[in-house]
Amino acid sequence: MTATRNASTTEVADNDFVISRTFAAQRELVFQVWTDPEHMKHWWGPKGFTSPVCNMDLRPGGGMHYCLRSADGQEIWGKFVYREVAAPGRLVLVDGFSNAAGEIVRHPMSPTWPLELLTTITFDDEGGRTKLTVRWGPLPSATEEERKTFNESRASMQQGWTGTLDQLTDYLAEVIKK
Repeated sequence: MTATRNASTTEVADNDFVISRTFAAQRELVFQVWTDPEHMKHWWGPKGFTSPVCNMDLRPGGGMHYCLRSADGQEIWGKFVYREVAAPGRLVLVDGFSNAAGEIVRHPMSPTWPLELLTTITFDDEGGRTKLTVRWGPLPSATEEERKTFNESRASMQQGWTGTLDQLTDYLAEVIKK
């Protein structure tokens, strides 16, 4: 299994962050590893993090509550609320940082990071390969300061999402070998 390791980023007119990667895996499999908590525990999060907790209710109005743990034991919690689940082609969700109880909280290292972000993930079939695209941006309710912080954090977003997609690439290779 091979994937393009260099994810592409596109700046769009409304200033969303967009990143894509093409995987040598069927669309149904890529969608499955995004929507099954037992799969997500193995790859979700940036490099150097594990995901020991991943609870999911995959339906519009349902959500995912997860924990990311760094190598030194620091825990960062997050939460998704699904708006659209259209297997195997699209997920739309609102995501944010949370506490262990699932309550939305501010970013643990950036108090001006947007409280919640709208995320659209598309899974496009490219003849047996899958192009995954993540479009990520602040909700309309975000303050100007939150939008500014988001826009000034693109290098960090690129690094974090690239590491996450690298982990997904490696995990898909393992799943396909089995």
